[in-house]
Amino acid sequence: MLGALLSMCFSGLALAKDNGDDEDGSAPAKPSLPNIYLDMRTIYTTLPAGALSIGFSTPPLLSTLSNLSSLTTLTSPSSRSIAVDLPVTVDVNDRLSVYGGVSGSASQSGTDPWTAFTITSFTVGFQADVYQQNGGMFPTLTLQSNVTRSISDAPLATTAYNTILEADYALNTDETRGLLAGVQYTRVLVDTPLANVKPDVMGYVGGYYQWDNNWKFTSRLGVQSFGGAQLLNLTPFQAFTQPIVRFDLDRMDDNDNRLFGVTAQIAWTPKPSYQLTLRTPLYAIRN
Repeated sequence: MLGALLSMCFSGLALAKDNGDDEDGSAPAKPSLPNIYLDMRTIYTTLPAGALSIGFSTPPLLSTLSNLSSLTTLTSPSSRSIAVDLPVTVDVNDRLSVYGGVSGSASQSGTDPWTAFTITSFTVGFQADVYQQNGGMFPTLTLQSNVTRSISDAPLATTAYNTILEADYALNTDETRGLLAGVQYTRVLVDTPLANVKPDVMGYVGGYYQWDNNWKFTSRLGVQSFGGAQLLNLTPFQAFTQPIVRFDLDRMDDNDNRLFGVTAQIAWTPKPSYQLTLRTPLYAIRN
């Protein structure tokens, strides 16, 4: 998927360059290559006993779902994990980005030792502005969707479908201040009729502010409703409807490319689950 999109991007750029050669010999405008980078994310998560939280994850973290395969009681132990997401991202233009890559994690449950770090899943997805405000009355509408497939050795393999629709209403022409509202829907399918994970739906509101030195702060407050998960006649992960908050601090450049980011999330499940994410994109091409 990514290879085909890259081929189309570079073919289009080469054609644009040929068409730009004028008979008067004037120099054509230099084509701009798309941003290409490894959007590396390092994620530390804690979960209380008997809980599963999807939250504002892109892609959703599926490592805790593997606990379903070894449960013999109604309660899973508290756990913590360190995960690394490695999606290769291509900003095709200012309205469309596509990405795909793998994720790996190590975890520790109860009094057990830490597991070895292994590749657990791969993800493909896109993010597109279906409408841009551009100083108008209506907010920018952004659609993000991805599919995540587990590739671990756990007997219960999963496929997750995650979709977010977000409205961004800028309060000034520079789009450095604004309001957010969105909804996220996540569906996890398990490769066996013996287990079932109900959908997770989340609605939220928020806002952002970007200073002149290109530091940007974003906050989101919402409610997450998770339908629970079942294994045979057991319900190891109970359903809940609880609040969730997320705070982002990003360092941007003059062209709004992210240079560094840190995210803190608290999701009540109903006990608090904490997540800290460091984003360190590694650019091959940056415009």
